[in-house]
Amino acid sequence: MNQANVTKLISKLNIHVPNRSRKLKNPAGGEGRLLKLRKTLTALVKYERIELNFNRAEEARGFIERLISDALRHGPGHNETMEMADYWILEKQYVHKLFKVLVPRYTNFTTSYTAMYNAPRPYPGEYYKKSVLELKGNVYPSLHQAYPQKRNLIHNILLEEARKEFRLKKYNEIVNNFEQ
Repeated sequence: MNQANVTKLISKLNIHVPNRSRKLKNPAGGEGRLLKLRKTLTALVKYERIELNFNRAEEARGFIERLISDALRHGPGHNETMEMADYWILEKQYVHKLFKVLVPRYTNFTTSYTAMYNAPRPYPGEYYKKSVLELKGNVYPSLHQAYPQKRNLIHNILLEEARKEFRLKKYNEIVNNFEQ
């Protein structure tokens, strides 16, 4: 008995999409929420790296992964894929970028097409967790550090010197107070 390979028929994303509500409220209701997601996906295709709140990035990541995987699978000649790209990408010149730039870039990818990193929160500022969502293979320098704990990285050297200066200042204050 021959069994059909159904995995070719269904899109399988290479990322985990959580099955929980994200509490992304919008004053304009569901339509406003979708419009915000459409703007986010358009910006991601346009700039290839964006910084936004973690919840919105997590949700937008699932949509852009699905959009790219369908564009890879079906191509620009497929009506439903073109309608989906036309709906999610608001600026129409970036629909061409999706098929002419991004699809050739990701043809041999076996992993996800996006990367998401935690970003520092502005202090003092919002409580919301921030993140950076980017398309892999972009022209920007990588945000991923292979060994962030190395002592010879410039930010670690500067932090160590600041610690030494702070400790020396505290020590001198203690000695001065003791002498008096």
